Amino acid sequence: MEMQLREAIRAAMTEEMTRDEDVFLLGEEVAEYDGAYKVSKGMLDEFGADRVVDTPISENGFAGMGIGAAMNGLRPIVEFMTFNFSFVAFDQVVNNAANMRYMSGGQYGVPIVFRGPNGAAGQLGATHSNSTESLYSNFPGLKVVSPSNPDDAKGLLKTAIREDDPVLFMESELMYGLKGEVSEEEDYTLPIGEARIAREGEDVTLVAHSKMYHVAMDAAEQLEEEGYEAELIDPRTIKPLDIDTIIESVKKTNRLVVVDESNPFTSFAGEVGWQIQDRAFDWLDAPVARVTAPDVPAPYAPNLMNDAYMPGADDVIEAAKRVMYVD
Repeated sequence: MEMQLREAIRAAMTEEMTRDEDVFLLGEEVAEYDGAYKVSKGMLDEFGADRVVDTPISENGFAGMGIGAAMNGLRPIVEFMTFNFSFVAFDQVVNNAANMRYMSGGQYGVPIVFRGPNGAAGQLGATHSNSTESLYSNFPGLKVVSPSNPDDAKGLLKTAIREDDPVLFMESELMYGLKGEVSEEEDYTLPIGEARIAREGEDVTLVAHSKMYHVAMDAAEQLEEEGYEAELIDPRTIKPLDIDTIIESVKKTNRLVVVDESNPFTSFAGEVGWQIQDRAFDWLDAPVARVTAPDVPAPYAPNLMNDAYMPGADDVIEAAKRVMYVD
C-alpha cells in the first residue's frame, strides 16, 4: 500500500493506540490543529482529548509530564514541533528519561517516544536546522531512530512505542510528503538496531540515513552510469548502530563514504569512521571519507543552503571517486 511518510507515522501511532490503551500522544498543536505537519490528522476525533493532548508551548513542561506518565505505567508519544525545540527540554530527556532506569536500580523504566522533525528544512535559519541525532546518541540510555522511507517509519515507530526505555524517533520535515510502499502485513514491526542494504555493489560502500539516504542513492545511480557499483546501506537506527553490516560491506568493497547532514565535529559520520578503522582497518584500501554539512550554522538564504551547506549528490560522487582513486 502506498503512503506518505506522515501517513505511515500516523498509521503506526493509530494502530498502537488502538492496541494498547496506555499509549497516548501529546505535544504542541497535535490535537485541534491535526499537528504542525498534519501527522496526527483525525486522531483527536478517533481517540478523544484524553489521549491526543494539546500542550502549552513549554517543551520542558510537557516532556517532563510525559516522563512522569511513563514512570507510572503509561506509554506516551511526545511530539516536538522540531527537535531544535527539544533543547528546551534537554534536562528532561538526557538527565531524567535517559538515566531513570539506571539511577533507580531498575525500579523505574521510561517507556516513552520523543518524535518530530530533525535537521534542516527550507528557509528556517540556524536555530531551526540542527541535526541532533549525533548529540542525543552520545547519552547512554537513549535509542535514536532515523528512517528514510514510509515503510521503515511505520515498522520502526511501532517497535519504538513498545520499547520499555526512551526512544528518539527523528523524522524529516522535507520528507513528510514522500510516498512509498508500506507493508500490509498485520501488526507490521521492524527491529531497532538492524541496517538495511538498499543497493548492492562491489566498488565502494555508502552509508546514509534519513534524507541523506536519498542523496546517496542519487549519487550511486550516477556512479553506475560511469561504470562504478556503489553499495548503499541505510542504518535506520543511529543508536544502537548496526556496525556489523557496515563492516561486512567494507570487507567486500574496501572503501567507505559516510553521508551525514550533521556538522562534522563529533558527528555520526565521525563515529562510523572511527569504528571502521578500529574493527576493519585491514580491509580498507583508502581512508574513510565523510560528506557532511560544514562547521558553520545553517544559512537562511536558499542558494547558500542548497549549494553551500547541505551535502549533495555531487559531493558524494567526489568523495566516492576520491576513495576509489579515480581522477
